[in-house]
Amino acid sequence: MAPTTTLRDRGRLTFPAEVRRPAHLEAGPVLEFKVEAGRIVMTPKVLVDAGQAWFWSERWQTMEREADADFAGGRAASFDDLDGFLDDLEG
Repeated sequence: MAPTTTLRDRGRLTFPAEVRRPAHLEAGPVLEFKVEAGRIVMTPKVLVDAGQAWFWSERWQTMEREADADFAGGRAASFDDLDGFLDDLEG
């Protein structure tokens, strides 16, 4: 039988250890709740510092994946010094 718990006053829940442990849930995470097809779906969220939010935007992550693919496909170069970089630019 699946673990159960009781919804207490002010909407408080205690998640059974049989649920917390395999989900790697400890005290303190931010949880997102959605109701989907009559079920409550809970997803742990990671908070990002506002100064770093740009990096985690979908647009930036798409560009990161493209850059990774370019490196993996040999479509990128690295240089030991500025002269090598400038020589490569000049062709």
